[in-house]
Amino acid sequence: MSQPVKIKNALISVYYKDGLAPLVQHLAEQGVTLFSTGGTEQFIKDLGLPVTAVEDLTSYPSILGGRVKTLHPKVFGGILNRRGLTADQEQITQYEIPEIDLVIVDLYPFEETVKAGGTDEEIIEKIDIGGISLIRAAAKNFNDVVIIASKADYGTLLQQLQEQNNSTTLAQRKAYAKKAFHTSSHYDTAIFNYFNNEEPLNVFKQSIAQAQTLRYGENPHQQGTFYGNLEEMFTKLNGKELSYNNLVDVDAAVSLIDEFTEPTFAILKHTNACGVASRPTILQAWIDALACDPVSAFGGVLIANREIDLATATAINNLFFEVLIAPSYQPEAVELFREKKNRVILQRNEVELSNKQFKTLLNGVIEQDKDLSLEGAEQMTTVTEKVPSAESIQDLIFANKIVKHTKSNTIVFVKNNVLLASGVGQTSRVDALKQAVVKANSFGFDLNGAVMASDAFFPFPDCVELAAEAGIVAVLQPGGSIKDKDSVEMANQKGIAMVTTGVRHFKH
Repeated sequence: MSQPVKIKNALISVYYKDGLAPLVQHLAEQGVTLFSTGGTEQFIKDLGLPVTAVEDLTSYPSILGGRVKTLHPKVFGGILNRRGLTADQEQITQYEIPEIDLVIVDLYPFEETVKAGGTDEEIIEKIDIGGISLIRAAAKNFNDVVIIASKADYGTLLQQLQEQNNSTTLAQRKAYAKKAFHTSSHYDTAIFNYFNNEEPLNVFKQSIAQAQTLRYGENPHQQGTFYGNLEEMFTKLNGKELSYNNLVDVDAAVSLIDEFTEPTFAILKHTNACGVASRPTILQAWIDALACDPVSAFGGVLIANREIDLATATAINNLFFEVLIAPSYQPEAVELFREKKNRVILQRNEVELSNKQFKTLLNGVIEQDKDLSLEGAEQMTTVTEKVPSAESIQDLIFANKIVKHTKSNTIVFVKNNVLLASGVGQTSRVDALKQAVVKANSFGFDLNGAVMASDAFFPFPDCVELAAEAGIVAVLQPGGSIKDKDSVEMANQKGIAMVTTGVRHFKH
């Protein structure tokens, strides 16, 4: 069962034919009988090579608009018969079934049709039946059959056949079978998830066909892999490969910057913003974002939502950073950044992102909808005697965008569309506030006239009291505490405004 298997008969029926010609030509030169269907049959004929139509093998035409072509015992018997089993060999002799040693089959482009916005009818017609059955059959019988389910393997198989007298080893066939079962399971997962959009079954299925091995995980002693297509998301203009931690920070940066429409620059460290500013120009946004916390900005991830020109690049170039992301760059700016080869410069591409999030936890997986809620002025209810000014409302909206993307417990201070300071990931909300006050003071920011946002309600009035004493004039919080009244009374006592939104933004 483990001896090399020489290719005598091959079934070839593929949707994508690029790269197929050299392999087919080699098979024909070696005297392999080629069976094929439809467009692939014509492709082989156009190469001037002999080919037998599957219809001639089965004595049955392609029917139902091509839905049924290969589903026949003479095809599947040729693939599934066990060469070492006498009963199987007697039956294929009796029914004149050729042994098929090689199956080259891919699948209709189901995912591509969904992604392109195809109609329901177009999408349903791209659910492959014959192809998936051929792949599974050949992979199941890997002891005797080679299955090639991807054009990516044409070249590898050709080289093996050239070097091994048109034969394959059991280890090679098993490796191809593994790839084939990945192809079939990925395909079925895509189909299931398409059907599972409406009234979904409560099951978790994900399949990502591309992977990138990372230098290591969160720490050097941990292995790390990214599953996905980074090249679709970003065009890398300079720098080394992204690390696990880089990717986590980049994800946080993208989520944050997408909240802003005006020219905005953000600087993140360990997924938390340490500088954010919106200004008329991206250069001024960079200058003011960096001023928020130039110490934490060192080695951070930078992101902008406007093109980086040479003037902005020159200003950024004075800082050591890990990653810079922008929608576009002036050529001169890219050349400047390339003076330091390790800095990662990413140009962000337009890619639709998933609205779901999931991660492994305990002995399973948790999944949730992304937090896509963002409250504007119309969602703010003033609960104090003092009403926030128009300027404060704009700053509260700005602060709420940042607090939504900062680790809980968090407090954010903002003035004039600039982050002044934040308290991040503290075990109590009052500690988060105290941290933010200390940080603002350490960089010389005047909190008088600034606003404060909290990701969750205040269990006690102490945060409101401390904020007012620091100079805060307006506070945003979701509300919902049984002691909301105490915080409102403290705000009234201190003469500051408070609004509630009814929406909590925990980020753990």
